[in-house]
Amino acid sequence: MQTLIKRNLLLYFRDKTGVFFSILGAFISFILYLIFLKETMVSEWSRLPQTNQLLDNWLISGTLTIVGMTTTLASLTQLVKDRENNVRQDLLLTDISTLRLHLSYLLSAALIGIIMQMLLFSIMFPYFYFTNHTVLTLTQLASLLALIIFNALLAATLNLMLVQPIKTVDNVGKLSSVIGTAAGFLVGTYVPIGALPSFAQLLVKLTPGGYIASLYRQILLAPTITNVFKDNPVGQKNFEEAMGVRFKLFELLTIQQTCLILMIILFFACFVALFPQWLKAYKNQRALFHQ
Repeated sequence: MQTLIKRNLLLYFRDKTGVFFSILGAFISFILYLIFLKETMVSEWSRLPQTNQLLDNWLISGTLTIVGMTTTLASLTQLVKDRENNVRQDLLLTDISTLRLHLSYLLSAALIGIIMQMLLFSIMFPYFYFTNHTVLTLTQLASLLALIIFNALLAATLNLMLVQPIKTVDNVGKLSSVIGTAAGFLVGTYVPIGALPSFAQLLVKLTPGGYIASLYRQILLAPTITNVFKDNPVGQKNFEEAMGVRFKLFELLTIQQTCLILMIILFFACFVALFPQWLKAYKNQRALFHQ
């Protein structure tokens, strides 16, 4: 399986055009923020101290979420390509099972998601550090790394679930275009969730990426929010709800509640994406045993 993971990684990074387009949606959100959105948002929250630091980390959170979504999906195009070109059948002629084959696609997609998130972060954070003196503590960086890994794994599993029934690379490309275009809205990066109409807010809250972005924001914004709103808890709640730092279902979700929701989604996605492959492998083993 390690050989297959290495193969998938090499095929992804050799396609420079594919790599570029897989992170294009994230770059668009970054550029739009710098050119158009930041000035408007800074003026809206200008009464707050450390506005630049709050909004910079808010943007980083959404961008990392988008990168996880789009790059893992681009990587999983290889699964459909192998199936379309009958390479999958050749691979199954070896001693690898269908479950392990799908796990190799899943793990390589997750690794790509981790690498690309770290790459984008290494571009964005130094820029904001030198322009607005945005800083992070070691605790925040450690929590950020853990969330980058979890985001990549969750996005890869959800995308594997989505591409399972797709038969052609062309259709995966269409799906990638839709997700790449919609991702910025679905994680509340192009437009803060508080500025969206009720139906759009509901749509964001039904999207796993929105909850991942919320966790990123809670990690990256926490010290600054605590300092800015130390004497204004009502203002803190209003800011967190309007900017999607915490989602409001019946009440504003805590970080533990958000993690629980995402763990449930991950478990469900793993079941849908991998259980059919496990069942096939199990049936094949039983058939061989009874021969």
